[in-house]
Amino acid sequence: MSKARELSAEFKAEMNNLGLHYHEEIYNGIVDHLGASIHDADGSLVACSDPTELATIKTNFLIGKLGLEDSPRLDEAIKEVCHGLGESNKKKHRTTFYYLLTAILNKESVFHTD
Repeated sequence: MSKARELSAEFKAEMNNLGLHYHEEIYNGIVDHLGASIHDADGSLVACSDPTELATIKTNFLIGKLGLEDSPRLDEAIKEVCHGLGESNKKKHRTTFYYLLTAILNKESVFHTD
């Protein structure tokens, strides 16, 4: 099994452990979008306590990749995911984080291949 697929399996297990359902095609699209960053110990995780990182997620992923307009709703969605994955959880996987943002903001179509 490739390293990307091993990491993907780990992230999917996290979703299952959280009791969250996911669409595999969308999840794999996010894994592909993140590319090599999921192999970096620091880059593969999201630090909700870092406002700079959250601003980067908003700018690069929500606005840049998902094509959303800047609004307070984007900040609310980020806070919702931070809270949902656990305030004390220091290992918020970026793929899971982005998947949940995509679902909350109804932008799954960005990752559909049909």
